Amino acid sequence: MANKAKQDAIALLKADHRTVEDLFEQYEKARGIERKATLAAEICLELKVHAQIEEEIFYPALRGKIEDDMVDEAIVEHDSAKVMINELEAGTPEEEFYDAKVKVLSEEIEHHVEEEEKRSEGMFAKARKTDVDLDALGEELAARKEQLKAEMKANPDRPADPTTLTTVG
Repeated sequence: MANKAKQDAIALLKADHRTVEDLFEQYEKARGIERKATLAAEICLELKVHAQIEEEIFYPALRGKIEDDMVDEAIVEHDSAKVMINELEAGTPEEEFYDAKVKVLSEEIEHHVEEEEKRSEGMFAKARKTDVDLDALGEELAARKEQLKAEMKANPDRPADPTTLTTVG
C-alpha cells in the first residue's frame, strides 16, 4: 500500500486502468457463473472507485488547465459506464445479455482509457504539461481511493451515481 501512496496521479490512474483491463480479460476467459459474478463485482467496484476519484479530484484539478471539452467528454463517458455498471450490479451472469453488457462496458472503458493515455494528445499527457502537482494529487487520489473501497465494500448495494452531469460544472 505504501508503494501506491507514492505514485503520482497519472501513475495511480494508469495502474487502475491495467487492473480493470486484467479483470475484463479474466471475465472473458471465465466459465463458471460464480467466477463471472465475482469478476463482474470486482470490475464494477474498481470502476466506481476509479470514476469517483477522477470526478472528485483529478478532473477538477485539470479544469481550466486543459481543454474543458476533454474533461466534459470524460465525465459523459463515466456517466455512460455508470448506467451499465448499475445494470450489471442489478443482474446476474445467468441473465440474457449479461455477458454482452460486460463486453460493451469493456469496450467503452477501452475507448476511455485510450483517450486519457494517448501520447501527447491525451488527457494524461496534457496534465503533465500543467502546473498541477501530480505527486500531491496522487497522494490525495490514493487516500480517497482507499476510503471509497472500504465504504463500497461495506455497502456493496450502493449504485454508481449516474447523475454526474447535473452536479459537475
